[in-house]
Amino acid sequence: MDSVGVAEEPKKKKHTFTFPSAFTVLFIVTIIAVACTYLIPAGQYSKLIYAADSNVLQITDPAGEVTELEATQDTLDELGVKIEIEQFTSGAITKPISIPGTYESLEQNPVSFLDIPYSMVVGIIDGVDVMVFILCLGGLIGVVRATGAFESGLGALTRKTKGREFLLVFGVSAFMIFGGTMCGLEEEAVAFYPILAPIFIALGYDSIVTVGAIFMAGSIGTTFSTVNPFSAVIASNAAGIVFTEGMPIRILGLIIGSIVYLLYLHWYSKKVKENPEFSYAYKDQDEFKSLWAMDTEADTGSFDLRHKLILVIFVSAFIIMIIGVMALGWWFPQMAAEFITLSILCMFIGGTGKNGLGEARMVDAFSDGASSMVAVSLIIGLARGINHVLNQGLISDTILYSASNLVMGMSGPAFIIVLILVFFVLGFVVPSSSGLAVLSMPIFAPLADTVGIPRWIIVCAYQWGQYAMLYIAPTGLIMATLQMLHMKMSDWFKFVWPMMLFTLVFGSILLSICTIVYAV
Repeated sequence: MDSVGVAEEPKKKKHTFTFPSAFTVLFIVTIIAVACTYLIPAGQYSKLIYAADSNVLQITDPAGEVTELEATQDTLDELGVKIEIEQFTSGAITKPISIPGTYESLEQNPVSFLDIPYSMVVGIIDGVDVMVFILCLGGLIGVVRATGAFESGLGALTRKTKGREFLLVFGVSAFMIFGGTMCGLEEEAVAFYPILAPIFIALGYDSIVTVGAIFMAGSIGTTFSTVNPFSAVIASNAAGIVFTEGMPIRILGLIIGSIVYLLYLHWYSKKVKENPEFSYAYKDQDEFKSLWAMDTEADTGSFDLRHKLILVIFVSAFIIMIIGVMALGWWFPQMAAEFITLSILCMFIGGTGKNGLGEARMVDAFSDGASSMVAVSLIIGLARGINHVLNQGLISDTILYSASNLVMGMSGPAFIIVLILVFFVLGFVVPSSSGLAVLSMPIFAPLADTVGIPRWIIVCAYQWGQYAMLYIAPTGLIMATLQMLHMKMSDWFKFVWPMMLFTLVFGSILLSICTIVYAV
């Protein structure tokens, strides 16, 4: 048939779904949290805390009335809190403890949808210590990059590691797993992206390998915590047992979990190395590289003494930070102060002398570096705003109370499987490992006694269930990480869901076997 004169039909433009940004996801979750304060009944447990200045135990009941009692073991026994008094007086437990059997329903206290902006601001204020730390980190990065030291050193590194690229990924992952199981490296791990993202790009890897080697490897270590004071230790204390109980099973879980994850990361890294289009985040790789890639072939001058000295200071910043956290009790203010100190030192070295960049350019470099981290800092604050909504609406304890009733009366493997799933859900509501430990352990640990299993099994269920959720929970750290590397949650989920499933299934099987063996 002659087609002359027949007009072509215009091609219909395909509309593809684009996963929303981190800010939009958190805004949507905040709206859902506010809606839940209308739908979920309000209620609270009485809370117990030790007042060191007056050496008394303070109880705040759901009505807000405060009662002071003598800080003795007899007082705790009468309250049904099966924890040694030394755990309070020594400072091992500093957060309020939920008192078993004290839950009371309260008048509904819904949060107004008009208060959503206020809750976001409150969350930002609550997270200001972490945010300042991240801004100071950004300033240090800006100074180092302005001197050209990073590009020069990176060029030398990539030439030396050619053909053995995954060894670096493996080394970083192993270190993060160790840090996670020993001291719970989480928020602090944000400091490693600026130094490692450019290296992984130069080695031919994508943003998912970067997050996988840092965030996910650290999370695997924290999931299978052995002596992490913010997870295994504080949960054991709150459960009324010493943290060494159940240690062999936690070590076994750590070994198996680490092997499985490293093999999975190696498989993915190899696929991306062979074919960059295999990357789950391939569509956003140009943006990722524009943010973090460095031109290792550019003429930045020789890798001279000035460059080497600045890089030594830069790398030492993270070594000092780890030592400070693990041995000196540092927290975010101390780490931020360290980064400022080393920034000033790098500014002096890079800005003075022959070929120096000058004071004004160094100060601008610090400001530019800090400003590049503003979005990441805000994400952390906005995530905390969600927890503020749940607490203001008085529904966090209701969810905890309902969860404890769900598993009450169960026994054996069914009890363990449901309990891990319960902690999986609670991980979204209370993303803080230490926070969930002190709130839930006094409630759930006694259930172990009723079904005839040791309390350390409850501690393991808490760790493995909560952290399976924290791999993706927008109320946790992952949203700030994805924002930092310009990655979509949907792309990250493609990579991480097998490890979520593994953690839940492996944890359920291992603890079910322990339950059966203990019963025999």
